[in-house]
Amino acid sequence: MTTRQLVTEINDWLMDQALSETDMVSLFEGLCRRLYAIGIPITRARLMWPTLHPLFQAETILWANGSATEFEQFQHQDVESPEWLASPMKYMFDNEMTMLRRPLEGPERLIDFPILQELVAQGMTDYIAAYTSLAMNPQNGRKTKLGIIVTWASNQPGGFSDESLEAMERIQRRFAVACKTVIQARIAKNITVTYLGKDAGAQVLAGSIRRGDGSETEAVVWYNDLRNSTALADTMAGADFIQLLNTYFDCTASPVIEAGGEVLDFIGDGVLAIFPYRDEAGRAAAITAATVALRHVLEGRDRLNAARMEEGLFPLRFGIGLNTGKVMFGNIGVQQRLTFSVIGPTVNEVCRIESLTKATGTDALVTGTIASLNPECWQSIGRQRLNGVAQEIELFAPASSILAPAIEIDAIRAPTPAKN
Repeated sequence: MTTRQLVTEINDWLMDQALSETDMVSLFEGLCRRLYAIGIPITRARLMWPTLHPLFQAETILWANGSATEFEQFQHQDVESPEWLASPMKYMFDNEMTMLRRPLEGPERLIDFPILQELVAQGMTDYIAAYTSLAMNPQNGRKTKLGIIVTWASNQPGGFSDESLEAMERIQRRFAVACKTVIQARIAKNITVTYLGKDAGAQVLAGSIRRGDGSETEAVVWYNDLRNSTALADTMAGADFIQLLNTYFDCTASPVIEAGGEVLDFIGDGVLAIFPYRDEAGRAAAITAATVALRHVLEGRDRLNAARMEEGLFPLRFGIGLNTGKVMFGNIGVQQRLTFSVIGPTVNEVCRIESLTKATGTDALVTGTIASLNPECWQSIGRQRLNGVAQEIELFAPASSILAPAIEIDAIRAPTPAKN
């Protein structure tokens, strides 16, 4: 079978990958192995692409023959890094190039980028970088190039032959099509998880996009709200108030996510989150996770306020409510604009529970079901009437032991089931 026929088979495989649910690492690994198998002397290859993610600006995969494949994500930076400024990719962008080749041996060798010096030290003899544009979209009033860059390096004497170069050029566009499909799926997932949460985002991507789509579930429901927010908004500059809110959300929402909860919505300066469960064991685990999150929030608040007061800033105050019960988890809104959230009496009650924290002078209040799992962590404040709820319910505030240094996370746990 000729090289051209083998390349055609790889292109067919790439189209199959574009229609499947593969991931970028598997896609790139598979391509590199197939190219090497048909005689193209690839020793090292790197794939780089931009992404849409709140934390990361770009992602890259490094493949080296005989070594484990490496996947890396690069965080957003306000200033371009020295490595990027001195890279062949930046040079290609600035000069609108789609292909760059550098012989690394012989009389024509050209070592004009720091990365090429590293490759020469690794024994490479040839280097190729190829850029394929995926789109050109205006962002923030400026044009930004979106595309993939793949680099190939060989340690074979003489580097890549003309036949190898022709094969790689034939594959590049098909490979870009497959990459675009996978990248778009990754971006869609990033967006839904960022704006809806992990579980809600997964349900939306699975097709739950009509009003009323959803299901009834049981959950520990978390709600916290910033105190004096109206006065703060009225007296602070808009940018300063937004920065304050983000600091507050870092303190309150991040520990919830880290403990396994799902933040469903930022309601003004409130945080609505859930810890879903299906059975008794799951409920105990959800209560444990929520309790751990509460402890970390209170600890984080104290550290934050200590630092703020050292800087002459006012401390942040907020209340937290926890409830448990059935909720409706799904799409609500109008046909043209939906939100994926939770509704029901359990949600209404948790908001009213939180509102009592200010009147009772407590940091947090929880129901008896939550407090009963680890009673040493809670103290009763008696039966309270919730606005709009017919019956009074007993509520519990955190005991000092919940923040004691001797109390480790593992000590806040579900009880061991009794043996028969």
